[in-house]
Amino acid sequence: MNINWLEEVLKRKEELIRDTQALLRIPSVLNEEDATEEAPFGRGVYEALRFLLQRGQEEGFAVKNVDGFAGHLEIGQGDELIGVLCHVDVVPPGDGWSSDPFAAEIRDGKIYARGAIDDKGPTMAAFYAMKIVKELGLPLSKRVRMIIGTDEESEWRCVEHYFQHEEMPTMGFAPDADFPIIYAEKGIADIDLRMERTETSGDSEIRLQSFQAGRRYNMVPDFAEAVLLVHSDRQQEIARQYRQFLHDTNMNGNVVVNGNAVTLQLEGISAHAMEPENGKNAGLWLAKWLADLSQDAQAQSFIRFVTDHFFSDSRGKALGIAYSDEITGDLTVNVGILSYHEQSGGKIGINIRYPVTTDIEQMKGKLERIAAQHGFVLERFGGLKPHYVDKHHVLVRTLQRVYEEQTGEPASLLSIGGGTYARSLKAGVAFGPLFPGRPDVAHQKDEYIIIDDLLKATAIYAQAIYELAK
Repeated sequence: MNINWLEEVLKRKEELIRDTQALLRIPSVLNEEDATEEAPFGRGVYEALRFLLQRGQEEGFAVKNVDGFAGHLEIGQGDELIGVLCHVDVVPPGDGWSSDPFAAEIRDGKIYARGAIDDKGPTMAAFYAMKIVKELGLPLSKRVRMIIGTDEESEWRCVEHYFQHEEMPTMGFAPDADFPIIYAEKGIADIDLRMERTETSGDSEIRLQSFQAGRRYNMVPDFAEAVLLVHSDRQQEIARQYRQFLHDTNMNGNVVVNGNAVTLQLEGISAHAMEPENGKNAGLWLAKWLADLSQDAQAQSFIRFVTDHFFSDSRGKALGIAYSDEITGDLTVNVGILSYHEQSGGKIGINIRYPVTTDIEQMKGKLERIAAQHGFVLERFGGLKPHYVDKHHVLVRTLQRVYEEQTGEPASLLSIGGGTYARSLKAGVAFGPLFPGRPDVAHQKDEYIIIDDLLKATAIYAQAIYELAK
């Protein structure tokens, strides 16, 4: 059967754009203070879910609301189920937009709104892909189900609840990342290493009273602050040394002397934890400078462990956990949280992205042993397991063929350190909507989706759904 999928999309172009704008105009940001039994993640998120379920009902899809946590739209018949995993919640818009982040304005062939590329635009592309397959009356031997999540940007409670009550698809894709195909995602572990309060030498000339950097495991800290108590006349000397450090490293920061207290501040460069080398960790750089000061024993132990095992080492070599495989590349370590107080001890919060073939228990054991050698305990170890679909799987082969037929470009397979809803499926991959060479503006101010890309993605998804379910 020869179908011009893009032509079918173009017949519905104006309707697709209108529906996309309507969905984007709903401010579906997590708001647990506004939560109810009907709307567990707040009224805005629930309104976006209800909008899609209502549109599905109007199009004749089978529709189900799963306790406000998630929902689904379904077409087709058969025992097997093809899943399309989307989400309607968005991150807070933040400041600095050129237009209202929920106005969904069209400028220069782009729709500007929070969620335009992540993930409401792609969700509507997948919705129209199902609509096209249904309206063409194409014979399907499997069911196709769009599963609509509502807590993807936070804790994934939506899909956890959904799959406690609903069946797992045989295979499927998440239109919430990059084209061509992301077939492998690293494991993600959030880990706390804690040093309990030990000896604090009261007669130390310099004492580290407090140290703080970062609040999220999955981000490179862009700010750090330390407060020193200097019991001598060296306050101005330390301030001068720190200003020289700022000059030598070309970093921004500040130093304030107030009596015996010397407050040091440092600015770094934030980046996602999947590749810490893309940022400049303010906490690690400040710790590196502090390591050369003669301080009390407790502070010196904390700072030395941090600098010796994490500074300029995002691959876990000093920790003894460095590892790489051909599928997903290097293990990465991000120090997302550094916290110390002389009265309570210290904490190091790290985010490890580990390859799919990693022996996780062996890695955990190595961390526990090296932490114990330096007076730390492994207090928390949790996260997401790695996800991988064999490159010869029918899902991967089918999507590769569809992508190549629609674009004329090779459908290379990608692996990432991030996490997508595809992990929720036993056999799932991330599939678009961001085309190669396009900037990734998700979570940024003035987020947008290019309308031509939205149309092209809809055509790809329509053919993919038909090929997987026919």
